[in-house]
Amino acid sequence: GGVGMADGDSLLSVDYEVFGKVQGVFFRKYTQGEAKRLGLVGWVQNTSHGTVQGQIQGPTARVRELQDWLRKVGSPQSRINRAEFSNEKEITALEHKEFQILK
Repeated sequence: GGVGMADGDSLLSVDYEVFGKVQGVFFRKYTQGEAKRLGLVGWVQNTSHGTVQGQIQGPTARVRELQDWLRKVGSPQSRINRAEFSNEKEITALEHKEFQILK
């Protein structure tokens, strides 16, 4: 056991919504791929108003990396206007088994 876990070791949960040209450009598939590469769990789905939303859970440092990716990178064909994050909180255990695309 470690005394005083470093911030990067604690588990974080955060909701996100990405605005711009993010539907019909494989945004969900790329988000899932990036999340899996980072070892994160959660979900991603298209909304009825043309955005992509979901939740990310995992080690804080990795969550920050995906937040950065959602803000600036996205899928090759996407054009991101902005990404909004909400309901950020520390969790004691992951609430998802994997990172999935919801229909």
